[in-house]
Amino acid sequence: LLIRRFEERLLELCDQGQVSGTSHLCIGQEACAVGVVAACRPDDWLVSHHRGHGHLLARGLDPNRMLAELLGRRTGYCGGKGGSQHLCSVPDFVLGTNGITGGGLPLAAGAALALQMRREPRIVLVFFGDGATNQGTFHETLNLSALWMLPVLFVCENNAYGMSNPCEKSIAGGGVVARAQAYGIRAAIADGMDVEAVSAAAAALQADVRSGHGPALLELKTYRHCGHSRNDRRIYRSREEEAAWLAKDCLVR
Repeated sequence: LLIRRFEERLLELCDQGQVSGTSHLCIGQEACAVGVVAACRPDDWLVSHHRGHGHLLARGLDPNRMLAELLGRRTGYCGGKGGSQHLCSVPDFVLGTNGITGGGLPLAAGAALALQMRREPRIVLVFFGDGATNQGTFHETLNLSALWMLPVLFVCENNAYGMSNPCEKSIAGGGVVARAQAYGIRAAIADGMDVEAVSAAAAALQADVRSGHGPALLELKTYRHCGHSRNDRRIYRSREEEAAWLAKDCLVR
């Protein structure tokens, strides 16, 4: 609920011209952030993507400092210089949001390698969208992580569209889970609109990764009620489809 209200207020500020640039909202996807982060340790590293406000709020970052950052104020987490796309807080073990599709994946592998070399009993969580699974960084990172048995949990928030492109027209090979399994990585699917289902699935995979069994991937089937960004009119999907997903909204459930 905090994430939903935060982003609704952010949208108002964007419309008023108080936030520079664009914003990518996770309205509808809140259960993904809350369920996964609730199942991990507070000192596990977290790597986010361009739609990352929910992940950071779920980790416990101060919404006032986050909003100050988005407004370009010095009291923000990055002194107002990072904004929405590059918001990080190392003291909170957050390596940041990322404005590049799939850009956080290799960063997560690097952090996981550091934990492995230091023999620290922690893991890395990295969130990304379905569109990122078509990037080279996805395949390179999964390949290396599997070879080196890195302690990283890959979390794909599959909201059915990469910008305006539906998954069935962009992802070959049987889907995201099949791609992970091709690299010998354990993978599971959960209902991303059900916070309890997300938390249970994340807890099981995180326990496996933490015990030294190498990386794992969790695909969350979810939906963004808003557009890709604030300027997206959503002409590529029907209002009937949106209504069906709104009936399954995580807050309602």
